[in-house]
Amino acid sequence: MAYLIGVVLFALAIFISVALHEAGHMATAKAFGMKVTRYFVGFGPTLFSFRRGETEYGLKAIPAGAFVKIVGMTPQDDDVAPEDEPKAMWRYPVWKRTIVMSAGSIMHFILGFVVLWVTLFLVGVPNPDLNDQAKVDALPATVSIENCVQLNADRTNCLPSDPQSPARQAGLQNGDKITAVNGTQVATYIGLVNTIRAAKPGPATLTFEHAGVTKTANIDLVAAPRHPADNPSGPPTTVAALGVSQALPSNIPTTVTYGPIESIGQSGRFTGQLFEGIGSSLKTIPSKIPNLWDSLSGKPRDPNGPISVVGATRLGGESVQHGAWTLFLSFLISLNFFIGVFNLLPLLPLDGGHIAISWFERVRSWFYAKIGRRDPGRVDYLKLMPITYAVILVFGGFTLLTVAADIINPVTLFGN
Repeated sequence: MAYLIGVVLFALAIFISVALHEAGHMATAKAFGMKVTRYFVGFGPTLFSFRRGETEYGLKAIPAGAFVKIVGMTPQDDDVAPEDEPKAMWRYPVWKRTIVMSAGSIMHFILGFVVLWVTLFLVGVPNPDLNDQAKVDALPATVSIENCVQLNADRTNCLPSDPQSPARQAGLQNGDKITAVNGTQVATYIGLVNTIRAAKPGPATLTFEHAGVTKTANIDLVAAPRHPADNPSGPPTTVAALGVSQALPSNIPTTVTYGPIESIGQSGRFTGQLFEGIGSSLKTIPSKIPNLWDSLSGKPRDPNGPISVVGATRLGGESVQHGAWTLFLSFLISLNFFIGVFNLLPLLPLDGGHIAISWFERVRSWFYAKIGRRDPGRVDYLKLMPITYAVILVFGGFTLLTVAADIINPVTLFGN
């Protein structure tokens, strides 16, 4: 039930954000005097509608988006009545059209920032001190016992084919502190990782403290691929694995909150980090497509690869199911920022494509005036339709691929 509630809440949040996206276009267009004839939330049959001024507002049966109709978005629009010509969008200055077309993305950015502020102020975020690797590495080798050893360096969930954790088999418990491996003393968790990986897979002896009592255990280390401890993005190599993770002392909180004013500054800092991550993600999408395709046949899914709205909604439900509201809100924040950035890419039919064409027209007109030639006028959108269809085809195919992967072989957070 908790999972279903999480799915519904996340889907509702996406629905609201899309409605706000279109409301951003509408509000700015109206503010500049452009004529807006329709604003509807949803698609399909109309459930109800009403008119205020020159705009019809309504709700449709399928809650899968929203749309706004601004008169004369392009010079080729053939449904502009003669009396509406002065209010046609394409007749307005380029800076006004830019604001109107970017307002949808701006709404996503505002929504993401507000949700981020609420998260920092009221819910809590991962303790930044835990991102300070020097501080984390200096902590004692206190461990949490995993259920298995993942035989994939990029997966965090257990599969039936993964061997059971050697530490669990040996009877170690959460909170035990490992002090030696094969007689080699270890004082920190990173020291434990390096010592285990330097050992050979197979029999080994652990010395550990449980409830203040020193004990020993004979174990069999498992061979598993792992990224280098000092370079998590480096290529994995096969090393010995124990099946434990780092347990933090109780006096180090895993999450922190900030005051209402401080949260504003922290929101700005986190926003910068998120935008940097989005830029990196967009660059790596082409290289992630083969893994998406392979995952349809049951091969391991890259947890850091692209996911669709379906996948994000499933993760939202999984977060609520496990009480991880910070993760739920983080997915919502990241999704809004990503949609906002993606929508500004200079490609038709995205808003960024319309903005790019508007500025191309403006620069071209300026250049022709400088060289004394006649203004060539507006770009003919009809001639750009093949490119637009190609973009739709590529993005549509990619969307179908990610949705299929999220249904057949979804990314999970807390294991199967």
